[in-house]
Amino acid sequence: MDKNSVWDEKKLEKLKKLWDEGLPITKIGLKLGVSRNAIAGKAHRLGLPKRNSPISKSGEPRKTNNNHSNEIAKELPLKILLRNVEWSRNRCCWPNGDPKLPGFSFCGTSIVPGRPYCEEHSNLAYTNTRES
Repeated sequence: MDKNSVWDEKKLEKLKKLWDEGLPITKIGLKLGVSRNAIAGKAHRLGLPKRNSPISKSGEPRKTNNNHSNEIAKELPLKILLRNVEWSRNRCCWPNGDPKLPGFSFCGTSIVPGRPYCEEHSNLAYTNTRES
């Protein structure tokens, strides 16, 4: 390995161990002192098993088994609540609701290529002429 490389054998072993434990890649990066992207890239190059996406292929958020989530959500700070908002680069990111309130989400339908929104929300966000 290159002398300037961030990855030594000890770090690689720790990465593999944390990956096998199922720790999120952001947290692995924090523990190893590297970026989330560095973890994702190294895991790919090492051929580590792929992770299941927290967002289903249908665009629907994954189901949780917590019946008390709304009660708990009212007590949590906003920055903690927003961690649970589902988002994908391939899905419309038009906001639904107030991000300061429980239940906030994004549209989530398929996007128009090259834009962050679906067709309906692109029509609202982008205009060709100015209204008078």
